[in-house]
Amino acid sequence: MHKGTSTKTWAILMVSPFVLCFILFWLAPMLLGLWVSLHNWNLSSGNNGFVGLQNYVDILTPGSLYNEAFMLALKNTLVFVVISVPPLVIIALGLALVLDNLPTRLKPVFRTIYFVSYSISVTAVSAIFLWLFNENGGFINNLLVSIGILDQPINWLSEQPYAWLSILIATVWWTIGFNMMLFINALDEVDPSLYEAADLDGANAFRKFIYITLPQIKNVAFFIIIMTVIASFNLYGQSRLITAGGPEQSTTTLTMGIQNTVFGMNQLGIGSSMAILMGIIMLLVTAAQYFMSYRKKEVN
Repeated sequence: MHKGTSTKTWAILMVSPFVLCFILFWLAPMLLGLWVSLHNWNLSSGNNGFVGLQNYVDILTPGSLYNEAFMLALKNTLVFVVISVPPLVIIALGLALVLDNLPTRLKPVFRTIYFVSYSISVTAVSAIFLWLFNENGGFINNLLVSIGILDQPINWLSEQPYAWLSILIATVWWTIGFNMMLFINALDEVDPSLYEAADLDGANAFRKFIYITLPQIKNVAFFIIIMTVIASFNLYGQSRLITAGGPEQSTTTLTMGIQNTVFGMNQLGIGSSMAILMGIIMLLVTAAQYFMSYRKKEVN
């Protein structure tokens, strides 16, 4: 066999598992969801006929039941994205900078400590924070009352803004390790000679961070921001298990709204349309982030 042919065959064999998984677990479900969204489909009676874009019209028509459910869930999801992305990025970067300046023998220990929470299931995380923020006998309320900070317990899970704060703290604690590891890997790639030159010029730590560290890791930081936005858009487990979407559906997210539409209202077609719209919104947000980053590079 010719060497070029052998190399091409080997390359195809190496790529084929990814292509197969991509088709089975992303492309095929997406196309099926798009097809279902164009039909009047419910779980009990199945496909009741092609309706074209009518499902999308029903969702986007102000005043309709599906529009109210979708817009409420979208608003709640955007609220969580706004409040969660900055701490998930900034705190992760701060932890990475701290670990990067630790003695070499201590770095693996603290990497493990900060990352281990990411390996815990969302069910376990939610159980932990339900116990911590429980209104009656929860650890946080008992602690704050016992040391005199509070006169009476706070309804963490049934009042706003405490419900969002509880979900935010749980999410940061659970997922911060992943972003931190990405930042650590980026910091490891920064050329040490740049810091040495800055030291010779008398630059302080802040200037080195602004003029050396940030420019060197900006591509990784941009990737982390996009991935964090996507992850926050897909919020489900924490709000489902910690607050059950309350109080008054104020923490019901898009994913929860889609589930309620499919299994609560028995509308698989409408739910699929909501999922497609959610994907389009995420795509637009990601594209806007990329465009702003690209324009910033052009200006610089």
